[in-house]
Amino acid sequence: MHQEKKLVKRIAIARRERGNALSMDVYADNLIAGLRTIRPHWEIIEVAPQPWSSDPEDSWHSGNPVQKYYERFWRHPLAVSRTKVDLFHIIDHTDGHIARWLTKLGKPIAITCHDLVQYVYPEILKDQSRLPALSMASWRYSVGGMKLADCIIAVSSNTKKDVISMLDISSDKITTIPNGVDAQFRVIKSDRIWKQKHQHTTSSEEICLLNVGSTHQRKNIFTILKVLETLIQKGLPVRLWKVGSNFTAEQQAYICDRQLESQITCFGYPDRETLVELYNAADLLLAPSLYEGFGLTILEAMACGTPVVTSNVSSVPEVVGDAAISLDPMDIKAITESILQLQNNNYRQDLVQKGLARAKQFTWKQTAENTASVYEQLLF
Repeated sequence: MHQEKKLVKRIAIARRERGNALSMDVYADNLIAGLRTIRPHWEIIEVAPQPWSSDPEDSWHSGNPVQKYYERFWRHPLAVSRTKVDLFHIIDHTDGHIARWLTKLGKPIAITCHDLVQYVYPEILKDQSRLPALSMASWRYSVGGMKLADCIIAVSSNTKKDVISMLDISSDKITTIPNGVDAQFRVIKSDRIWKQKHQHTTSSEEICLLNVGSTHQRKNIFTILKVLETLIQKGLPVRLWKVGSNFTAEQQAYICDRQLESQITCFGYPDRETLVELYNAADLLLAPSLYEGFGLTILEAMACGTPVVTSNVSSVPEVVGDAAISLDPMDIKAITESILQLQNNNYRQDLVQKGLARAKQFTWKQTAENTASVYEQLLF
């Protein structure tokens, strides 16, 4: 018992605002649950900021700006720094500025970097912020805090490469630990799947293209819309199921101009159970992203037995391996032809089986194990 007490470690997990950074919630919730399972003698302490925003997706720009900056850059970092622990883990690079508060404490600091997309597509901040210059300066200040970390956890090799080149951080300080996929994402064979397809299609012959996520430029929504338009012009019964962000004004104008409204169904942000059903009911996931730090929705689709048509750039190839159709994300003709090719049942089933096998290689338990190993290297 005495030896067990000596081994007890207190780990602080500095979270994002709960419920707003959706992918960050998935990462934090699964990592924390995994750590508590594999290291039950450790004390995992979650430190989350007070809510300040109203947008369920983009807490960086929404809400009271004074409250937001006070919470992000003063009260939350102060709360983290006052937590008596042996190690700090900041689980989102956009909170990297918190490391500036922790360096004098003499405790190890780990920071997870999910992507550096704002360096590649700065309009993500500029187009949505009421104070574009301030938002960009704040973001750069925050991610610059990663230079103070003892270890940076990158969710993909591509993200690691970006950290090295864009922040001039030594590769020796960066460990690549991929995300996992929740066991809830699985193949479901039940009446619920039939009901989803029956309810949200006009005929049983419709090909359902599913896209899950934001509508930022990097998600390449216009290519998806052009592929939809091309398939319609070819006389195919086809429908786009959009899960996540609303279309931008520019995207909506394109939809109206091309008269695509009747072939698109938007689901907003469904609960987890419904999302799993939509993955299962869809004919394929169409995700021709121009940039991904990891690409979690691709794994979720594969785990549900849904074929994936995606891009061959950034981190996507290292996630999908040979288990998806990976193409130039701007090649509308090739993407359209790949969707037509998936109507061949033998080809489709081969891709489904590869996807199921690939998804099994990414588990949150393994993510937690690898992260715990990083902690132990820093602590002992």
